[in-house]
Amino acid sequence: MAISKWVLLILVVSIAAGLSGVANRSSVSADVAGALFGTLLIIFVVLLVLGFTVYRPE
Repeated sequence: MAISKWVLLILVVSIAAGLSGVANRSSVSADVAGALFGTLLIIFVVLLVLGFTVYRPE
């Protein structure tokens, strides 16, 4: 869950930079937040698939 906290933090930084008129930093931080969210999504899907295929309760 640490990565989701980073996504939210960078999203807040992106919004704050966008509101203050710093377009470059807003764009970069939005890209980083998107990349971290993509990584989180991939990890979630892999764990979901492994949970349904590998773990079989008896």
